Amino acid sequence: MRTPDTSGEPTAPRRCALPPLLRYPTVDELRSRAAALVARHPRTARLRRVGVSRAGTPLWLLSLGHGSRQALVVAGPHANEPVGGATVLRLAERALADRALTEGADATWNLLLCLDPDGLRHNEGWLSGPYRLERYFRRFFRPGFLEQPEWLPEGAAGAALPETRALLALQDELKPFFQCSLHGVDVGGGFVELTRDLPGLPQRVAHAAARFAIPRELGAYDTLYWPGLGPAVYRIPSPRPGDLAAAITEAAVESTWYHPHRHGTVTAVVEAPMWGVAAVEDDSVPVDPDAELRTVSGTLRHDTLLLRRILARVRPHVTALPDAARLLAPVDDYLLVCPGLADAWDPDGGDRARPLPQLSSAHLTALRIAGRRLALRTAGLLHQLATGAGGVPAGVLPELDRLVDEWCADYRDGCGAHWIPVPRQVEYQSEVVLAAFELALRHAPESSRSGEPGWGSEPVVPLHRD
Repeated sequence: MRTPDTSGEPTAPRRCALPPLLRYPTVDELRSRAAALVARHPRTARLRRVGVSRAGTPLWLLSLGHGSRQALVVAGPHANEPVGGATVLRLAERALADRALTEGADATWNLLLCLDPDGLRHNEGWLSGPYRLERYFRRFFRPGFLEQPEWLPEGAAGAALPETRALLALQDELKPFFQCSLHGVDVGGGFVELTRDLPGLPQRVAHAAARFAIPRELGAYDTLYWPGLGPAVYRIPSPRPGDLAAAITEAAVESTWYHPHRHGTVTAVVEAPMWGVAAVEDDSVPVDPDAELRTVSGTLRHDTLLLRRILARVRPHVTALPDAARLLAPVDDYLLVCPGLADAWDPDGGDRARPLPQLSSAHLTALRIAGRRLALRTAGLLHQLATGAGGVPAGVLPELDRLVDEWCADYRDGCGAHWIPVPRQVEYQSEVVLAAFELALRHAPESSRSGEPGWGSEPVVPLHRD
């Protein structure tokens, strides 16, 4: 079997290529560009509807090749992370241009164009650029945790969202040997999370990051307590039932990442940054980590109290807005978990039953970015609520404008956040996906081939519930 080569320059555009994307695609553009590829390659490419969103928007799956090994790539699981949509289109072009990725690997690529199209539509106010931090956060949308389709708070059997049920059904149908979930980091660096080790991936990530000038996040906030598999590559702990705070702070809860685990599936969560921060790859020992932690936790407490006071002034005036519940849900989620995070990060008052691990300068930068992110997201959502409401108390909007401007300036001036052009984000994420695909292919058990006797579509019980 000829294995795909993912180490060289991006495949030169051929007949399969569409005009290059210089910005993030919208929901409708994803569908139209995928349909154009199918029209050019009807024997190799298929497009089918695999479900609908809560608002009735179709969920589209683009499949390429006819191999027995199924690869599943999920774009758009988080509404404010649009890079994955552009990446699946780039992966489709690569797979159509290089038969080593399909026939040579005996593989079929299944690309879910967007798991949360309703949420992506809510972000269309900033998708086309210009890409500025202030503009992004004032138009930012991400639903509350109960409306995020990869999370299974009640387990697979209790999945409430139609998007979640569609993804679970697709996983049960395909039984993929490899699954990839495409995520984006608004400010920070790139990293990968795996349900099972893929030896050699950290080196491939380092190569892609250097090639496309993407900082690697060596102390990612999401993975603070997770085992490392190499620089910027982390092992996702086995899931367990968890509350909302655990889901936000650790993500080691039941999810669609682990659902197909019983089939031998390895899942890779590939994060690509929009605004890069060089300091996230500084693995030096900090001079006074406790002092920096006190500053981070104190700032988060201060910002949380400030935002709670603003919310109290805004809430009575926005309840009648059509989108009030959808915008207030994430606001309440963020303000719920912020105090606990501040306490956990405080060296003078943290959870002594679960102390912080030894922290590098990269960890401290990631925590600073994370605290500021929670505050900025909350302020941006409150800004949208106040803008759409009538009778909001005087001074609320100017105060929110001032906070967004100041906190974005802190990202730029204090953290050195700089915009990474969309094509570079996409090429980096594509390279990492292809590297993980090749390594998963090497280590895939023979039983991972679908279409054999005994591979029915019976309901799947997640491994961690067995």
